[in-house]
Amino acid sequence: MTNKFFKRGRWLISIFLVVSLLCSCTPPPKSAATPSGTGYEHYNAADVSMQKNFDLFTDDLFRNEISNSGISFHFTMADPASRGLKTVPLTLGDFSLDNMKKNSKDLAELKKKLNQFNPRKLTKDQRLTYQILYSYIDTEMASEGLELYTQPLTTTIGIQAQLPVLFAEYAFYKKDDVDHYLSLLSTIDDYYSQILEFEKQKSEAGLFMSDSAADHVLKSCEAYLIQPDHSFLSETFNTRIDALNDLTPEEKAAYKEKNLKVLEEHFVPAYKNLINGITALMGTGKNDKGLSWYPEGKKYFEYLVNSNTGTSYDSVDSLKKAIEKQITSDIKALGQITKENPKVLDQLDTYSFNVTKPEDILESLKSQIAKDFPELPKNQYTVKYVPKALESSLSPAFYLVPPIDRYEDNIIYINGNPRFQNDDLYTTLAHEGYPGHLYQNVYFLSKSPNDLRSILSFSSYSEGWATYVENYSYTLDNGLDPDLGKLLAHNSAVTLGIYAYLDICINYEGWDKEQTAKYLSTFYNVEKTDIVDSIYNSLVENPTNYMEYYVGYLEIMEMRNAAEKILKDKFNLKEFHTFLLDIGPAPFSVILPEFRNWLGKELRSS
Repeated sequence: MTNKFFKRGRWLISIFLVVSLLCSCTPPPKSAATPSGTGYEHYNAADVSMQKNFDLFTDDLFRNEISNSGISFHFTMADPASRGLKTVPLTLGDFSLDNMKKNSKDLAELKKKLNQFNPRKLTKDQRLTYQILYSYIDTEMASEGLELYTQPLTTTIGIQAQLPVLFAEYAFYKKDDVDHYLSLLSTIDDYYSQILEFEKQKSEAGLFMSDSAADHVLKSCEAYLIQPDHSFLSETFNTRIDALNDLTPEEKAAYKEKNLKVLEEHFVPAYKNLINGITALMGTGKNDKGLSWYPEGKKYFEYLVNSNTGTSYDSVDSLKKAIEKQITSDIKALGQITKENPKVLDQLDTYSFNVTKPEDILESLKSQIAKDFPELPKNQYTVKYVPKALESSLSPAFYLVPPIDRYEDNIIYINGNPRFQNDDLYTTLAHEGYPGHLYQNVYFLSKSPNDLRSILSFSSYSEGWATYVENYSYTLDNGLDPDLGKLLAHNSAVTLGIYAYLDICINYEGWDKEQTAKYLSTFYNVEKTDIVDSIYNSLVENPTNYMEYYVGYLEIMEMRNAAEKILKDKFNLKEFHTFLLDIGPAPFSVILPEFRNWLGKELRSS
């Protein structure tokens, strides 16, 4: 993860469900060729029957998956009754080692059920869903036996940091939602007790976090130890209650009082117990270096790379070489720009964008991207600011994925912490808004995809896209010298690439802090120990997090470069973007064959 954003995909799903429904890597074993003919798909009665059964299969899987967590359930659908779902699960989920092991067995059963379908007999859209699901199952089954390597508590992207934000954004569409909210909030202490028990099991297995990492988690927890009546959770609750029209003033007052009681009796104690529990476990974490220093750390890192990036590369080593190649390409581009325009370097410390207010930036981006991106249906957004109490523990900005049946309503958060004041808000909002996360989600959900596909979490597709368009935004009409915009875009790519490269070196090859410092000093003139410490600790505490962003960007750039090289003057950037958006969130191991088919069609039509 870059230093700007929450982990995305349907991140709220992947955090709260013990098995995040669907990450991926390996292609399916059976051919999924499109039926030949006139351009229409032809099926016999048996094929149609299989297609109906496949829809029932994916529909049941969707229903079961979102029913594991009340938070996931609510954030996925504003109107669950429209899908025939009437019972809201009043639980935050089951975060236990036993449940993780059970889920591993469930995956094997799911694979057997999936194998009953012949992808040749499915529709084009169904075949894509089949491939994605098959890829996910194969990838996740590789984590069996490695459950205790899971890291639920980490700085910024851990459950303890993100769950309160979801509660603050829990929409009240009607009175029942308030009751469900309070019931769910009342279970947070039990849920955190499960996580703490899991951390104790990690400790007993010699897999607990280092004291440095634990200290960072404790600091993020302390941000929530505030008086209930001065809590952002009470403020946001009161605002949502006041907006409900079907409650009397007396009912509103009673709900507000009940919320304060729940915060006092469950929420604050949950964080106090978590702090006490983590503090008691400090000293039991023996490894302050990367994953490879654990017994099966390299194996777990390989799993994380496949699960979190969905890369088309078949090994960590081959992916590392691709990262080196892309970094080199961007560095060469930097050199070419400065060679042709040496004075551009003089602008690095003084540049500014011509729009600075969030809403103005988003509107500017929305109007300018029309030439290179397909049109969106009607949508709206609200820009909010991170509560003061959480500024030190949350990202500079993040986007919340809307319910699949209310994709028109979107929310972007900005962190006003002074330490982020030098971040470029223009490009950050391109990442979070247009043509980034907001745009990509609205586009995909407006196509009414299979419900199961709407909750599949492929963060490298989502973050890769957002990173790619963030760099694209530097080249728009934004007040920058065009050469400076290109320079900043390539520099941003190089910086993120270094993090991805070091992620592999530290967590897979076993580099220590001294080796990391030598690399940064030798190749990038980074001498300050505080910077080295920050980079090293961030990569140790969040393996593959930055890779989710960079590998997605890398895969997209490789496809674009190939298309430009092959299609030459026939290449159309808008058509390329439309292809990526139409295919939607998926692992790149599945996207790449689809890209080759698209490229072939473009060649034949040119």
